[in-house]
Amino acid sequence: QVQLTASGGGSVEAGGSLRLSCAASRRIFGSFAMGWFRQAPGKEREFVAAITWNLGVMYYEDSVKGRFTISRDVAKTTMYLQMNSLKPEDTAVYVCAAASKTLELRSGATYEHWGQGIQVTVSS
Repeated sequence: QVQLTASGGGSVEAGGSLRLSCAASRRIFGSFAMGWFRQAPGKEREFVAAITWNLGVMYYEDSVKGRFTISRDVAKTTMYLQMNSLKPEDTAVYVCAAASKTLELRSGATYEHWGQGIQVTVSS
C-alpha cells in the first residue's frame, strides 16, 4: 500500500497563489496516476486535476484550466499542483490520490490511495 503525504495549503487573498505537494511513500511502477480532488462546505467532492505517471498526460476540471498546473517529479515520486489566480470559489479541502490505472481519472472511484486533507482558503 502506498501512503500519500500532502502539504502546501494555507490562506491567501483572491488572485494569490499556492503550491500543493503530494509525496508517495514508495516507487511507482507501470500504469499509474495521481490526482487532486477538493470538497467545499456543503458541496460534493469534485475532481480538480490528474496526471499519468509515465507520460505526464494531464487532465483538468474546466473551472481551473489556465489557472492551475499539475506536474510530477518522477525521481521524488511527488505530484504538485500550482494554483494561480485563486478565487474564493476555490476554497475547499484538497486531497491527493493515487490510482493503479490511467483511465477514468475524473472519478474518485478510480483511486485506491488517498492522502490527508489540506485546507485551502481564498478570501475576497
